[in-house]
Amino acid sequence: MKKSLIALIAGTTMLAGCNLAPRYERPVGAVPVALPQGGVYPAAATDALDVSRIGWQEFFLDPRLRQVIETGLANNRDLRVAAANVLQARSQLRVQRSALFPTVNAGGTATYTNNIMGAMGAGGGAGAGNVSSDIEIYQATAGISAFELDLFGRIRNLTRAAQEQFFASEEAQRSARISLIAEIATAWLTMASDTEQLRLSRQTLKTFEDTLRLTREQFRIGVGSELEVRQADTNYQSAVNDIAALEASIALDQNALNLLVGTTVAQEQLPSGLSSDPVTRDALPSDVSSDVLLRRPDVLRAEHLLIAENANIGAARAAFFPTISLTGTVGTISTALSGLFKSGTYTYSASPGLSLPLFDGGQRAGNLAYAKASQQAAVATYEKAIQTAFREVADALAQRGKIGDQIQAQSNRAESARVAARLSDARFKAGVDSFLTSLDAQRTAYAAEQQLVATRLIQASNLVELYRSLGGGLGGEQPAGAGETAAPQN
Repeated sequence: MKKSLIALIAGTTMLAGCNLAPRYERPVGAVPVALPQGGVYPAAATDALDVSRIGWQEFFLDPRLRQVIETGLANNRDLRVAAANVLQARSQLRVQRSALFPTVNAGGTATYTNNIMGAMGAGGGAGAGNVSSDIEIYQATAGISAFELDLFGRIRNLTRAAQEQFFASEEAQRSARISLIAEIATAWLTMASDTEQLRLSRQTLKTFEDTLRLTREQFRIGVGSELEVRQADTNYQSAVNDIAALEASIALDQNALNLLVGTTVAQEQLPSGLSSDPVTRDALPSDVSSDVLLRRPDVLRAEHLLIAENANIGAARAAFFPTISLTGTVGTISTALSGLFKSGTYTYSASPGLSLPLFDGGQRAGNLAYAKASQQAAVATYEKAIQTAFREVADALAQRGKIGDQIQAQSNRAESARVAARLSDARFKAGVDSFLTSLDAQRTAYAAEQQLVATRLIQASNLVELYRSLGGGLGGEQPAGAGETAAPQN
């Protein structure tokens, strides 16, 4: 019996290397080899830092913004949900992995039995009565129950699938972290832009107020007309409206920022405006290749899920083959508690079992077809993730390629409009130009300044988006499951 049990275990050990999962190969060709270059797309500077690898502490230059991001990473509730999802996936992996090992249980029993036996009468005659006999049996055992011998890799593939899902949850957490950093930075910059616009509107309101006061005085003494007063008042009321709208927008901006950060942002950490000073590093990777997209957490997450579906195919295939389970115990038995562990009381039992599926109405075939279809869907999802990443980076690069020209043009336009407004006002006061010309110049200067601030916001937000789309923000942290993604399954 012992030799048969040893032979069974040895044979199953030799077969344990069998794996019916298809060999994993990373899908290729979903996007071009290189990111867009030439035309509207900027050329990469050879001495620039790779923004896909540097940490956010190094990328963002404003100390107030860095403090806000740090607070958000510690308090944001969505990030806490992502962290909890990682813990859930890790626990599920632990549960699934436990099936690879036998569950060993120890137990003990004590049995007390009373038997009635016939007794011999006096003189050797027939039984004159019954005699009660007590029997005590003590037993201690340890063993395994219905442990499945994983001959065809069913449990190993299910474990691999759970492991890849755990890795995917870690990548989802990293993706949420990068997105949160970008969202906080964008919200902070939006508030900075609105604050700068409010400063500009209040400054312009003072100019429009002076003009309105002058035209009213001219109308009062009979030099000007009511039309000029009404035109000046139109500009003035427009600035008043802009101030009211911007004050409300700034309050909304702060509410949005507080939600992202998970707490009320301190007043000293809020932006005071959006000037021409850089808030982020202005850098591009020196080697702009589409391979950088493969490091994005959302792409890695899609690949881990693809590998998990690959493993599920192996588990579904293994269901067509026999299942061998083993139940065995070793222990000791004695009629006296004191003799329970003495020599000669050893006992064991082994019960290997075999289950061969014959007919199930197509259940296993359906499970296999479902696993294959899920794998095909995972391939398409992975390719779509890469294509989406490529599009996001390409869009950010296209906008960045011309934003410098826009900033330069808007700066020149604003400067020319300021000079034109000053000259027009002087010519009006000298009686050379009409009041309408001066008023129109003031409106043009105000609009040009507003557009310059808006363009600066686009430039700063574009750098944040480029940083996010290239997968930066973690300061070189090791991706989840590093080394596992490209490992093939035999």
